Amino acid sequence: MNNKKVELLSPAGNLEKLKIAIKYGADAVYAGVSHFSLRIRAGKEFTFETFKEGIDYAHARGKKVYATINGFPFNSQIELLKKHIETMASLEPDGFIVAAPGVVKLCREIAPQIDIHLSTQANVLNYLDAQVFWDMGVTRIVVAREISLKDVVEIKKHLPDMEIEIFVHGSMCFAYSGRCLVSAVQMGRVPNRGSCANDCRFEYTLYAANEDHSTLFRLEEEPGVGTYIFNSKDMNLASHIKEILDSGAVDSLKIEGRTKSPYYAAVTAKAYRSAIDDYYDGKFDATKYQRELYTTKNRGFTDAYLIHRPFEKTDSQNHDYALSKGSYEVTGLVTEDEEHFLCKYKVYPNEDIEIFTPMGEKLVECENEIGKIFKKDGIYYINFKKILTETNKELESVHSGNVNKIKLPGTLPYLTMFRIENVDGTIVE
Repeated sequence: MNNKKVELLSPAGNLEKLKIAIKYGADAVYAGVSHFSLRIRAGKEFTFETFKEGIDYAHARGKKVYATINGFPFNSQIELLKKHIETMASLEPDGFIVAAPGVVKLCREIAPQIDIHLSTQANVLNYLDAQVFWDMGVTRIVVAREISLKDVVEIKKHLPDMEIEIFVHGSMCFAYSGRCLVSAVQMGRVPNRGSCANDCRFEYTLYAANEDHSTLFRLEEEPGVGTYIFNSKDMNLASHIKEILDSGAVDSLKIEGRTKSPYYAAVTAKAYRSAIDDYYDGKFDATKYQRELYTTKNRGFTDAYLIHRPFEKTDSQNHDYALSKGSYEVTGLVTEDEEHFLCKYKVYPNEDIEIFTPMGEKLVECENEIGKIFKKDGIYYINFKKILTETNKELESVHSGNVNKIKLPGTLPYLTMFRIENVDGTIVE
């Protein structure tokens, strides 16, 4: 069994989110540069230059970056894929995340120095398939989301040197580990090539047809029941981290969400970092982590397949809504100079705004003509007496369209966030 401390792996949709994930507690991040990555929309936010900058940033802090090359190429793309592998390898990531067996072979030939991690898209559920990929040179398997913890343990027994990574949080696919073709059929956007339109989240109207006399009946539904027939709830295994780590079979805990917000990247990294650290310190407290995770946008949470068998589940689908719910709005993000913030929603004078800091940061209380940073009931807040731009222009309020840096009453750590509770339960990120 595995005695090494488990890795926390977070999504990085762009350079800012990469830095946020690391500062808020991730041991490693995964990201891609557009081509051949399953998150093309997120990947476009990285260029080869900024991806290299992200790798250097991570390595300087003892963290890792895994590059996604997990799309399924057409014949016409293979020569381009070879060049892409060469370029990505030259940036010196800590591993490639690959889905197709042919691409695994290609990566081993072109960049044998780079570890290969097998994507969840390969749907590994048993030690026989795991053995095949191990023999091909794969060092880590991201097992299928549909696997049970019992089967993860069985794979580890047969392949003790194979690293095993599991998803613990994020969006779930209605199909089998992302093998859905609905988007391709309806929208011409191919999920396994990175451009899923998320058709499963749509509201559908059901009809019954009689082919003999061409009649069509609209099936009326009780309002709010059964409309979103493909819509899965989001995975949330924070309450089960103790069971997972007690198994000794898991090497890395993975959070989904390269296209999600900076706030999501921060909260999920910090919550799961706390859960992991508390586990090793013998003070695991699930309610603490869930309290934070529920502040993020979500479609409702489920513990999915890892702990319970699928036919035992009654809570894995959300039939009521596709829009994400959450309890907080992010109002500001502290800039690199640690003396200003950028508005992300709206900020008014004389409001108490909660401060959400990166992992392990200590704050210093202060008060002056600009405002104050203070602690109340164990939580730090900021309150602005004046809203001043860096050129000392005073504003009545500041909103997200304003790109001016706003002065802080005292220094705060880079990438600290300000948040306010949203009474109606929706969240703007």
